Amino acid sequence: MKFAEFHAGQQIAAGPYTVTQAEVLAFATAYDPQWFHTDPVAAANGRFGGLIASGWHTCGIAMRLAADAALQGSESFASPGLAYVKWLHPVRPGDQLSLRASVLETRRSARQPQMGILRWRWQLFNQTDREVLDLEATSLFELAAA
Repeated sequence: MKFAEFHAGQQIAAGPYTVTQAEVLAFATAYDPQWFHTDPVAAANGRFGGLIASGWHTCGIAMRLAADAALQGSESFASPGLAYVKWLHPVRPGDQLSLRASVLETRRSARQPQMGILRWRWQLFNQTDREVLDLEATSLFELAAA
């Protein structure tokens, strides 16, 4: 989507994305090697009763869904960060995650009018409609001079 296609109040949906045990293990082994992400046997006896995905892996899945649904072919070039990120419930192998993105604001930068600013909220839900991730992101877009 192009920056001009985004507007406050807009809802964008994407997914589902099926989480596999192999990717949970691979991501955690590389980036978040805690036992409840990397050891299925130990995790089965832990607080969550089984292996769970890293929250950072969950954010990566949300990014993939947002990129596929809205950012492919856009003028997006960067993000200055997140206002917040919340991991509300564990993500498990076999979960099917869907993104609901809500556009909060679009505007041109006052200092750099060739830059568009998009604030949006991303929520990921599993197959039972349980919210597993909530974050607010800002995306920057390179635009023609106003």
